[in-house]
Amino acid sequence: MTAGVVRVRDTVRRPAGPNTPFVRRLLEHLDVVGFAAAPRFLGLDERGRETLTFLPGAVPSDCRAIVWSDEQLTASARLLRRFHDATAGSGLAGAAEVVCHNDFGPWNLVWVDGLPVGVIDFDNAAPGSRLDDLGYAVWKHLNIGLLKLPARDQLRRVALMASAYGVPADEALLAAMTVSGQTRPFEPSARS
Repeated sequence: MTAGVVRVRDTVRRPAGPNTPFVRRLLEHLDVVGFAAAPRFLGLDERGRETLTFLPGAVPSDCRAIVWSDEQLTASARLLRRFHDATAGSGLAGAAEVVCHNDFGPWNLVWVDGLPVGVIDFDNAAPGSRLDDLGYAVWKHLNIGLLKLPARDQLRRVALMASAYGVPADEALLAAMTVSGQTRPFEPSARS
């Protein structure tokens, strides 16, 4: 858990960071467009901490040995697509396709009854490309390099997530996955 993150009744308090102004605008935008799978930004408390609504559910902290089911992978990819669609064409995305979460791993999702229903920890959010964010999400959900699954099964799982998101499992996605796997180490974030 990240230092300084605490739950206070139905809110989460977390230290403000360098990206807090952008995250505030992003969460306000998501609320306005009806994307209910993210916490709402309620302001800063008397200590200057971000105050967010609490999303009930479970958040796994160490996902490195988990083999997510097809249903879970599909739900995660669809949730990411909904998030991207909610930001596409917005002022926050600017000239980019969408706002990327940039850490869309299972540890930053809220799970209810075994399925992801919410997204948390937007500290790394920034304008970017759908494919880059999806490539990272696929890499982390499939635990590539960590699980000893047959390559054929992992390729099937890549295709499953790509299809659920609505893109082909082609060389462009594989390239985005490769870049994600090489440039972003596994760093589970705290619940926020």
